[in-house]
Amino acid sequence: MQRALAAFLILFGLVATAGANDNYREPDPALTALVDAPQQPASNVSPDKRWLAAFEYKWVKPLEEVARDELKLAGLRIEPVTFSRSRSSTYDAIVLRNLDSGDEIDVDLPEDARIASPAWSSDSRHLAFILERDDRRTLWLYDVADAQARQLSDRPLNGVLTARPYQWLPDGSALLVNLAANHGEELPQPGLAAVAPVIEETNPDSKAPVRTYQDLLETPADAEQFEFLATGQLARVELDGSVTELTEPGLIASFAPSPDTRYTLLETLEKPFSYSVPYSRFPLTSVVLDADGNMVETVAELPLAEDIPKGFDSVRSGRRSIQWRSDVPATLVWAEAQDGGDMSAEVKIHDRVFTWPAPFEAEPGELIATERRYAGLQWGNDELAVFIDWRFSDRKLRIWRIEPGNPDAEPVLFNERSYNDAYNDPGQPVTTRGEFGTQVIHVFDGDKVLLTGQGASPEGNVPFLDRHDFSTDETKRLWHSEAPYYERVQDVLDDSGNRLLTLREARDEQPNFFMRDLDADTLEQVTEFPHPHPQMTGISKELIKYQRDDGVDLSGTLYLPPDYEEGDGPLPVLMWAYPLEYKDSAVAGQVRESPYEFNQVSFWGPLPYLALGYAVFDDPKMPIVGVGDDKPNDNFRPQLVASAQAAVDVLTERGIADPEHIAIAGHSYGAFMVANLLAHSDLFAAGIARSGAYNRSLTPFGFQGEERDFWEAQDVYATASPFFHAEKIDEPMLMIHGMEDNNSGTYPMQSERMFDALKGLGAQARLVMLPYESHGYRARASLLHMLWEQQQWLETYVGGQAD
Repeated sequence: MQRALAAFLILFGLVATAGANDNYREPDPALTALVDAPQQPASNVSPDKRWLAAFEYKWVKPLEEVARDELKLAGLRIEPVTFSRSRSSTYDAIVLRNLDSGDEIDVDLPEDARIASPAWSSDSRHLAFILERDDRRTLWLYDVADAQARQLSDRPLNGVLTARPYQWLPDGSALLVNLAANHGEELPQPGLAAVAPVIEETNPDSKAPVRTYQDLLETPADAEQFEFLATGQLARVELDGSVTELTEPGLIASFAPSPDTRYTLLETLEKPFSYSVPYSRFPLTSVVLDADGNMVETVAELPLAEDIPKGFDSVRSGRRSIQWRSDVPATLVWAEAQDGGDMSAEVKIHDRVFTWPAPFEAEPGELIATERRYAGLQWGNDELAVFIDWRFSDRKLRIWRIEPGNPDAEPVLFNERSYNDAYNDPGQPVTTRGEFGTQVIHVFDGDKVLLTGQGASPEGNVPFLDRHDFSTDETKRLWHSEAPYYERVQDVLDDSGNRLLTLREARDEQPNFFMRDLDADTLEQVTEFPHPHPQMTGISKELIKYQRDDGVDLSGTLYLPPDYEEGDGPLPVLMWAYPLEYKDSAVAGQVRESPYEFNQVSFWGPLPYLALGYAVFDDPKMPIVGVGDDKPNDNFRPQLVASAQAAVDVLTERGIADPEHIAIAGHSYGAFMVANLLAHSDLFAAGIARSGAYNRSLTPFGFQGEERDFWEAQDVYATASPFFHAEKIDEPMLMIHGMEDNNSGTYPMQSERMFDALKGLGAQARLVMLPYESHGYRARASLLHMLWEQQQWLETYVGGQAD
């Protein structure tokens, strides 16, 4: 394997000097320490609000773990040994804290076990989770009363299609699971006898535009392996560990018990499979089973969906987004497109939403019709639910209050805005456990609800808790974060919204949980998570606002090294950005950060280089705005350069930067931005582009926020593609890419071909291909080498360490 890898690196010109680049490198110790710093634990509050479960984990993995065998099938990456998705997140330990007494419990688990998918039962008596050991993932329970964890069943679970292969029954009495039906059997291996031509044919009567997907099925042997690994069997597991198989083996895509536990909605994939689209577009059958697994009703039979019309708000035809209404015993809800799935079709009604109560004998009833695309429902009770619709062309989103028990009542518009408009976001309804143990909107005192949100404003995010009365349309602010802290609601601990669990932080204070009592005006710290990088305290942080030459408001966050003082003179600067598309210039420059957030110095972004004396301008806004009939990308290049020019100017005017010593960097679409700015401006001394795409003719059916295909907008594709303008790049560009990148459009070939172009044109470029890494990098060796490459590039071409 090592010999083959070395040959690969040499073949693609990745070894610039013999013996110089053939090993992983490590950066300055200050940067290495950031890779090894502890992570903030994930958390989950029990439904009875008595327990806070903290899940400790290490995001960075050993190289040998990232390099574990995986198969790339039907748009998925599968770990065949454990019948689960590869590269999925796992935890290392569980710590429970009693919110009343403050007592902590370390859950005793087998050594070196990997924990996944924790979930509380609705009665808060048990915490379920998956434990991976050896070749299987099995279901475990922690019993709160006994303070003990135990394996509930040794039957291996299948997490290929159902990423969380179990569901609690809403009353907490048992669990439904997806068993790995073929675990222990030998994986089919393609042999010479299985080799056959792979044949596809177009249908002139049906267009099939698809985005640039990766990891698709390519051969009949792939399809056989996918079917083998994805086959599961639905079963019920009692709290005593007994298992009852409910169905025959099949390709279980999802399953959900009804709120009253009498039924299960089961969705399975069917054949034929496709070589053109991922598993999510394969034929899908939705059925209702009774509690014993017997067939009750077929809800939908959707065919293969290779021909969904292009457009971000286009959908497949037929009954879709089927779910249970969470506030009643057993009522199905779904949406059906009235436009053939094509939002560009000229019809008055684009979607209708239907309900169908058990025993499913009457005809389904229409709940609501919308002239935009259905985007979701949140259930409260018969008198109050929240309905959301949207449309991509104008980026508009609407939120409605409806009465599920009275479908003839006119919906009441609660909020309408561009979905890019953070300043007018009213927040999300607070939910609670309803009478069946399911999540519902917390409705109290008639028509009142609680809303929590980020509270974006020109001064930065100010998280809040509001009380809204739908009967009077009045909103009262109950609480908001106050400087110099950044604090947001994590959970509401009582019915009225007086007792809150919050996450609170400041620039040099790491996030921790607090109990806040609004009536008593008290604040009590609950956790004491360690500071991940105490050596990096004292960083200066400032939100800077400025304007583009066309009047669009912009902002970015300036970070300065701890010892820097005003008047010390310019520093070498690393600017890190990511362009976004808008249809409204008024919202394009909105501030979506807080100046009081913790200075989290992640190895992933630009902040590590503060330790080496660089100034960092993080997330300077690079909005691409299409006003009126113009699409955003019609003027991509001039707007991008104008935004970058404004950012350089404001730093220069402040005396922070010398224009000759500024680097531009970004990841994914940010890498696309880097190459464009190096090609079409002389604003930067060098660029760092990670995991990017540079030739948009290789993504011909759209990219990022571009809906038009290549043949509709050839000039746009050519103008925006830096590969087509590589001869104009005369600044050094470092490209880094994971060899196993599976992100749509960012094939590793994109960086390889861009490097070949720059090499052939005599430009200064360097390409680093990281073995085993996908779109984001996880291996410690890879991350350290990434930091080393970036450090060397900056010190060579931008300015080195400040004096």
